[in-house]
Amino acid sequence: MAFLDRGATRRAHYLGTFVFGVEDSLVSTVGLLSGIAIAGVSQRTILVSGIILVLVEAFSMAVGSFLAEHSEEDYLNKREMPLGNSVADGAIMFFSYFASGFIPLFPYAVFAEALAFRVSVAMSLFALFFLGAVGARLSHTGIVRNGFRMAAIGGIAIMVGILVGIITRSIL
Repeated sequence: MAFLDRGATRRAHYLGTFVFGVEDSLVSTVGLLSGIAIAGVSQRTILVSGIILVLVEAFSMAVGSFLAEHSEEDYLNKREMPLGNSVADGAIMFFSYFASGFIPLFPYAVFAEALAFRVSVAMSLFALFFLGAVGARLSHTGIVRNGFRMAAIGGIAIMVGILVGIITRSIL
């Protein structure tokens, strides 16, 4: 078993943070948008909700990533460490979450609601597949298998959002 040098370990960690940010953004944003679209709210409400979600969650995820990374480094080194790696980790999380959140949101800005729903889900599933394939390519593992796994797991979360929307619509 080959051991990675410190730089390779750091790059792998940053890749993991990037993948987590993109995946979480795609899944949570399309899940929320699908759920509230199915619940029957206006397209304007869908857009406003999506924009708020992407901005608030990008910041929240960045802060969480920063704090977790800094706590981990302090713990591993048994002393307070400089903030450099933690800031980079938070920045990667923010920008990966922020940019990816607009993939499922964009269709609601340009298409009628029924079409926007389908395009949003399709674009998100494609982006998840692509993310899994790129991650697999970088790690020299099965590209198609990893792409489908990422899309399938994300698809389950999308279905949860849709089910909650259907239940909410029937209750309210």
